[in-house]
Amino acid sequence: MQLWPDIFSRFNNLKVLIIGDVMVDSYIWGVVERISPEAPVPIINVVKRDFRLGGAANVALNIMALGAEPILCSLIGKDDSGKKLLHLLDEKGMSVKGIVSSSHRPTTVKARVIAAQQHVVRIDEESDTLATSQEEDELLTRIKSLLSDCHVVIFEDYDKGVITHRIIMEVVKMSREKGIPTVVDPKKRNFLHYQNVTLFKPNLKELKEGLKIDIDAKNQSSVNHAVDLVKKRLNVNGVMLTLSEHGVFIDYQDKTLKIPAHKRAIADVSGAGDTVISIAALCIALNLSPDNVAGLSNLGGGLVCQHVGVVPIDREELLKEATAKIRD
Repeated sequence: MQLWPDIFSRFNNLKVLIIGDVMVDSYIWGVVERISPEAPVPIINVVKRDFRLGGAANVALNIMALGAEPILCSLIGKDDSGKKLLHLLDEKGMSVKGIVSSSHRPTTVKARVIAAQQHVVRIDEESDTLATSQEEDELLTRIKSLLSDCHVVIFEDYDKGVITHRIIMEVVKMSREKGIPTVVDPKKRNFLHYQNVTLFKPNLKELKEGLKIDIDAKNQSSVNHAVDLVKKRLNVNGVMLTLSEHGVFIDYQDKTLKIPAHKRAIADVSGAGDTVISIAALCIALNLSPDNVAGLSNLGGGLVCQHVGVVPIDREELLKEATAKIRD
């Protein structure tokens, strides 16, 4: 019974370098009382507005919520939204040493309109242009100065252009030389570029698109074949595949294991992948068993789905469930 409290206390000693696409999550909360006379759409009477850290910055929030120290490396625009993001980081007490401001791209903003606990519409302001060579140089300079103090690296890829093939290759090489594990939450564009990482964590849709094959989540041999294929193509140490309502499958340290999803009242799946990769990275940094990596990540991903909007994990809630449901 002392296993999980001890592990959670060890999270407090970890530093995590998070490389990826940061964004501002904007929420407009309101009520619907009538339909517009101009078009058959609801009129939202705004009750409140909220701004939150999103994308790779939400991974940083999860890392912080779990007790570890996050260090973000990303690109933002020299615009009002970029200033808002820096302000949000400052409010959370997060370092901005790895943040590079660019005049060549806007800061990504995702605005969600929510009424009566229902997600009505989302409005995105963004660019997915790849980082320029100058931006790559600036990011790599920051990464090199910050990497040595970190215990694990997370690539949090949203296909917005911050992570490039060059950045992946150079960071993985540096990390391997320093004995620092690398974990990846991939998207389509860079899927096959993540060679030689420690743990690769796609969801089912990403795996299908990345390998360009069909996979039946209900057919274990189909899942096994796809995971084995990606391990060989990328030469990665391990793969953890999230299967939504079908749970999690992991192939790591010569062990394969499928863990079913826990039954919950699902309110919103937004941000669940951020929570899963955060928990997995900390577990990898502590060299935990595949059972514990997948088991704790699976629990955390389910817990955040019970809340509306993108929210970080509740450490005490996760610890309570882990103690009750995961046996070593």
